[in-house]
Amino acid sequence: MTEPVKIYSIPTCSDCNYAKRYFKEHEIAYTDFNCEEDAKYAEEVWNLTGKQVVPTIVIGDKVFVGFAENLSEISQIFN
Repeated sequence: MTEPVKIYSIPTCSDCNYAKRYFKEHEIAYTDFNCEEDAKYAEEVWNLTGKQVVPTIVIGDKVFVGFAENLSEISQIFN
């Protein structure tokens, strides 16, 4: 995968932190967009999903709302 994974998150979200830890442990490059620090990232999440839910994870042209419930599908992308 050439472009890094995008993770829209907030610091206090345990599922967000789980996602970032998973990508680090599997040496998968990602960019973290902190929705708490910059409202434009929250707006991007809304535009992508019609919701304001974190983590929102973008991998290529796929958008995942939540991490734990999407872990199986996400892990298949990288295996």
